Amino acid sequence: MHKSALPQEGNDTFQDQVRIVLVETSHSGNIGAVARAMKNMGLGNLWLVNPASFPDEASYARSSGASDVLDKAHVVSSLDEAIADCVLVMGTSARGRKVPWPVIAPPDAAMKASEHASAGPVALVFGRENHGLSNDELQRCHFHIHIPSNPDYSSLNLAMAVQVVCYELRMHYLRGLEGGEGSPYLKAMTAPGDAGWDVPPAPVNDVEGFFAHLEQVLVDIDFHRRENPRQLMTRLRRLFQRARLDQMEINILRGILTAVQKSSAGNASPEIASEADEAATGRE
Repeated sequence: MHKSALPQEGNDTFQDQVRIVLVETSHSGNIGAVARAMKNMGLGNLWLVNPASFPDEASYARSSGASDVLDKAHVVSSLDEAIADCVLVMGTSARGRKVPWPVIAPPDAAMKASEHASAGPVALVFGRENHGLSNDELQRCHFHIHIPSNPDYSSLNLAMAVQVVCYELRMHYLRGLEGGEGSPYLKAMTAPGDAGWDVPPAPVNDVEGFFAHLEQVLVDIDFHRRENPRQLMTRLRRLFQRARLDQMEINILRGILTAVQKSSAGNASPEIASEADEAATGRE
């Protein structure tokens, strides 16, 4: 059974109305790769203008699980047929044509697509692998989308170009889900306390207990002298504070310090060792 091409957040008008149009694709494997790129970004509306070969085994093999996008693909004989009912058409193009045409970058194209999708279908048109869209086809587009790739090596694989544009569509869609950067799909998870982190941040008291234990161990192994401390503990404190330790990480570090004390020359402080044993095992 095929899974829906749309993501769990639902059947959204924006995603439903945006269609990816491929013109005269010569390699059917590229069609499958495009389907995969689309489904990765939650899109499933694929139109094919006079493909050299479709459907076939190569397209389904390259789709890597996005066969439902291929199953629903519309195959038509001309670009006019693919865009006839669209309210906005944007085609990918390089810059530098004799008659300048409105040119926008992929993020702006995503915004334009969002603005028009409620009024009707929006087409994003991609040309042939070897020479893109013809001038006549580009003149049927309201805007040209230019991907600012390396000018010394600007040629993009068809599926890569589709992926870039679909990614911008996805990001624009997600930002609008819950009113901006508050969307849970976009929030970063980089440290304890962030949504999704598995262990709460270590409280100050536990962190200070770790620092006291660390200093004692460094004294025990003759690495640190309290009478001539220099800036060792200050720099170590800065290092670990920068890491923003969680409770489990504190427990692990305290356990390591206890093991170091036990394996040293037997001069570990019994009180600190006992306290470390309890800290390292009490929250496991």
